[in-house]
Amino acid sequence: MTPESNATARGRALFRELQWVHSIVRSDLEVVERLAAEVGDGLPGEAVQERLDELRTNGPLWQLKINCLRYCRFVHSHHGAEDVLLFPALRAANPSLGPVVDRLETDHRRVSDLLDAVEAAARALNGTGDDHARERVVTALGELHVHLLEHLDFEERAAGPTIRSLDGLALG
Repeated sequence: MTPESNATARGRALFRELQWVHSIVRSDLEVVERLAAEVGDGLPGEAVQERLDELRTNGPLWQLKINCLRYCRFVHSHHGAEDVLLFPALRAANPSLGPVVDRLETDHRRVSDLLDAVEAAARALNGTGDDHARERVVTALGELHVHLLEHLDFEERAAGPTIRSLDGLALG
């Protein structure tokens, strides 16, 4: 019997919802990383300050701060919902997934720490051209990128068949 043969309409919809949320996380991470690269490679402090003054909400540092902080809150919220709603349902539906759920929970704690590092680095940015602050943002985002994408891929691959078999759970 294939994993898909156990799929329910509700489970398939739930898995599509999870993939949709993950696509938003992936897309937002790409946006934030492009901004970090622009700042890391980017403008001298004076030019950054001019842009911030002229285009307040379009300046690269302001966008980086806002997008990083919004993105970090979104991922924290999504993982919190999975911890409370999805993971107990996975354990109940398929007890053999225990090690997979354990790893996902461990990943969530690691991602939480990385998100906190990104937030702290983003808050430290200012318009003075502080190379150390820029470097911290770029490094923190790079670490987050690697770990978070690995986590999303693992979750979809390892838990996907069981998620597709669930009936009656909503993430949102």
